[in-house]
Amino acid sequence: MSLIKTELNELSLNPFEKVGKDWVLLTAGDEQNYNTMTASWGGMGVMWNKNVFVAVVRPSRYTYSFMEKNDTFSVSMFGKNYRDVLSFCGANSGRDGKKNEKIKELGLNSVMLDNTPAFDEAEIVLVCKKLYVQPMDKACYLDNALYETNGSQPLHTAFVGEIISAYKKA
Repeated sequence: MSLIKTELNELSLNPFEKVGKDWVLLTAGDEQNYNTMTASWGGMGVMWNKNVFVAVVRPSRYTYSFMEKNDTFSVSMFGKNYRDVLSFCGANSGRDGKKNEKIKELGLNSVMLDNTPAFDEAEIVLVCKKLYVQPMDKACYLDNALYETNGSQPLHTAFVGEIISAYKKA
């Protein structure tokens, strides 16, 4: 394994770059049955005096059921040379039952970190324990243009996870 456990405050990362521009793989499940999806929305910060990652997932995404059923999820952050892999994972579901073949075909190796699936090729992995889950609500959009642009049905659900461990490339 090329990832080593580290302290979160020792990581140097810009969440606006890593999430919004480089994208991340959001993964949930167990060693035998998991799914991953590309995410370009989300955030990092502090809530309830805990370091958190907020992942937003549409209920129609296959990964959503894994996020619902499991207590933890991982956020794998890659270098720019993995853009094609993340593009593929964003456009292709694991619902077809060929998830393991796709992952291997893409050159990714899944690893279990704190009983949570992630990817060994990542530069940084955050393992998160779910603290709060909230579906988005059309009535809560204060700017109707945001809803019109991003609010297609079904609306996303926000998963707030405490970052319980961090890993970086060795």
